[in-house]
Amino acid sequence: QVQLVESGGGLVQAGGSLRLSCAASERSFSNYAMGWFRQGPGKEREFVANIGWNGVYYANSVKGRFTISRDNAENTVYLQMNNLKPEDTAVYYCATRPGTTSDWPKDYKYWGQGTQVTVSS
Repeated sequence: QVQLVESGGGLVQAGGSLRLSCAASERSFSNYAMGWFRQGPGKEREFVANIGWNGVYYANSVKGRFTISRDNAENTVYLQMNNLKPEDTAVYYCATRPGTTSDWPKDYKYWGQGTQVTVSS
């Protein structure tokens, strides 16, 4: 059982920045792909970014504004979010799975509890 704990959400004005963190309990963290997803009000959960040994990938809606990174020594993955827009408002979740990355939430077995990001206009 892998436990994930997100932090760093909050309220920010449009154009501002936030950095989300996700700490994992898995000792073999470096062998796991990590993903960030989000779920806005009345919307389905959607892919934001992921990182694994096979590469780094972003949703088109956040490309150029968000950066995913990981610190394997700290078992932590980050999501730096710049130039935030009101449409980025959502609960952000990190997730993990062994092996390669995937853009599909159904492919991830372990999830954090989520952290709220609210962007005001």
